[in-house]
Amino acid sequence: QVQLVESGGGSVQAGGSLRLSCTAYGYTFSSACMGWFRQAPGKEREGVAAISSGGITTYADSVKGRFTISQDNAKNTLYLEMNSLKPEDTAMYYCAASWVASVYCYTGSVFRHWGQGTQVTVSS
Repeated sequence: QVQLVESGGGSVQAGGSLRLSCTAYGYTFSSACMGWFRQAPGKEREGVAAISSGGITTYADSVKGRFTISQDNAKNTLYLEMNSLKPEDTAMYYCAASWVASVYCYTGSVFRHWGQGTQVTVSS
């Protein structure tokens, strides 16, 4: 059974940093397209970043230069390093897994498995 478990959320002041983790169980982690998404209250879910099985990364314009997605295949863990955080980054963050081919790995693809989310709150 596929399971994704996020951790690392919390409350920080603007300009601060957080690192989110997502540990995967029940499938070959290195073969999946992985993504981070977020949803703020009253807003639609948006894609933040994705990383293909080959290590190709894509980012939303709003986080480029501030966030870094990475993965450790030996630990079956996906990361999102978030720097220079802004109040508008406040949201519930989710990791997700997709089985699309690497060339189609971006947050607009279909992601089949989702974690339960971890809250990030950035105060001004």
